[in-house]
Amino acid sequence: MSTASPVTADPSLAPDDITFLSRPWVTIVWNDPVNLMSYVAFVFTKYFGYDKAKAEKLMMEVHEEGKSVVSSGTREEMERDVQAMHEYGLWATMDKSS
Repeated sequence: MSTASPVTADPSLAPDDITFLSRPWVTIVWNDPVNLMSYVAFVFTKYFGYDKAKAEKLMMEVHEEGKSVVSSGTREEMERDVQAMHEYGLWATMDKSS
């Protein structure tokens, strides 16, 4: 017999808040001196399926700020995304979102 109580969502949280809380990991792509900006945008479009505008926005964050959070999800999903970025030749890490 299980004594664990069922999981319930806080009724004061909006759906976006609940989604954020259930997706505590992020993939961060870092600026590097090797890859062209157009290639980085191409990777974001190809791998993540982002439209051109979003891919270019994220690429500009990488270029101008030195890094950009490009995806969020479970630890396993972010491990997969980081590995994929490495396979494309990009510098990427994962971290717990704050």
